[in-house]
Amino acid sequence: MKVTNILTACGAVLAIAILSVSCKKATGKEVAAEENNFANKSLVQVFDATVNSAATHVFIDGNQATGTALTYGTVFPASSYAFKVDAGLRSFNIRNTTAGTTQTPITFAENMDVNKNYTIFMYDTITSAKQITVPTNIVIPADTTARVRFANFIYAPFTPPGIDIFSFLKGANVATNLKVTEVTDFMPYPSRLMDTLYFSPTGTTNVFLKLVITGTGFIGKRSYTVVYRGSEPRGIYPGTRTASVFTNY
Repeated sequence: MKVTNILTACGAVLAIAILSVSCKKATGKEVAAEENNFANKSLVQVFDATVNSAATHVFIDGNQATGTALTYGTVFPASSYAFKVDAGLRSFNIRNTTAGTTQTPITFAENMDVNKNYTIFMYDTITSAKQITVPTNIVIPADTTARVRFANFIYAPFTPPGIDIFSFLKGANVATNLKVTEVTDFMPYPSRLMDTLYFSPTGTTNVFLKLVITGTGFIGKRSYTVVYRGSEPRGIYPGTRTASVFTNY
């Protein structure tokens, strides 16, 4: 892919949204506290890519895990990298607790392994909210690189084509033919360098979105997820394609 073609096709620049970057707990209420003893525990994050969702709480085995409600485009917990869950078969219910809401509750069970990390991605729209749970394989690099993975949770009332994500810094695709609900493995990524990510339909140079990684870029030895979300222009909520970044470790 030629850089000149990319720049010609690009739309407006999006600033990076790092949703979870602090190692310290915030002063806001968190029902699920940060935990340093992980014996017989699993670690979980929840990312909300359900278009138009609001006031959403996570319940595990009937107990509320969230303090501050999730809203569209946010991650729980916001003040640390994950929350602890007892290992084994757990019952999840993710729902808008507002009276009269039209948001569909998400109810599912997951078998959580001891000392494993997971990310629950919410997606689709409020009238057909869904989830997928994927492992978050945290490996701390021996060098100064970061680790980054890419996820596609765009909404469309049809099956959209896969996407390619091109990194200006790497000079190559970092994701190819990434389809809806697919999440790549983590890959090594240069740390503390700016980058621009270009999103286009697979096999084309028709860039419809770009995400600028500003400031110090990805921090070395940390792990991040880049999420393509929103709605395809022909969807119910046209023209709201965007991308977010959150920290896994």
